[in-house]
Amino acid sequence: MFEEPVVESPCINVCSMNDKTGYCHGCYRTIEEIQGWLDLTFEQKAEVIKNTWARQEALF
Repeated sequence: MFEEPVVESPCINVCSMNDKTGYCHGCYRTIEEIQGWLDLTFEQKAEVIKNTWARQEALF
């Protein structure tokens, strides 16, 4: 049986949402992305990670 590769959560335990951007101060995910993380496929998780990098770059 084929097992899907694992994508580690980007959570760094700095869990507080930025009211202005809607992103977590620690991992740059939205609340919806955080809540649904365990149900996402490998591809969806990889896309979320890619989006968090872009968000962080845009903010700094």
